[in-house]
Amino acid sequence: MANSGVVKLVLMATVWVAVLSPKAEAAVTCGQVVSNLTPCVSYVLNGGKTVPVPCCNGIKTLYNLAHNTPDRQTVCNCIKNAIRAIPYSKSNVDLAAGLPKKCGVNIPYKISPSTDCSR
Repeated sequence: MANSGVVKLVLMATVWVAVLSPKAEAAVTCGQVVSNLTPCVSYVLNGGKTVPVPCCNGIKTLYNLAHNTPDRQTVCNCIKNAIRAIPYSKSNVDLAAGLPKKCGVNIPYKISPSTDCSR
């Protein structure tokens, strides 16, 4: 799997962090999504005993940035567009899906490539 594919998978996985953040308004950009999730690439690509601190910091930052439904949908769509044409394995999906919990961010939805950003 290409590194860019892993970045895109990581972005998709953390969309759920942003989807559930009940905060005030903020304008989230795709650039912010990529910037905050790039530190997660090596973990999603290779696994490991612990998630790198910069990765968890990025996940928590996205959780706090996506304050309203349009922002959460923007994060989701950025991730979906990024991973659309990139192949990934079940292992990569599983690692990405576990990131929020491992970083201490609780989300009630399963992270999946079939995420519906309109919901």
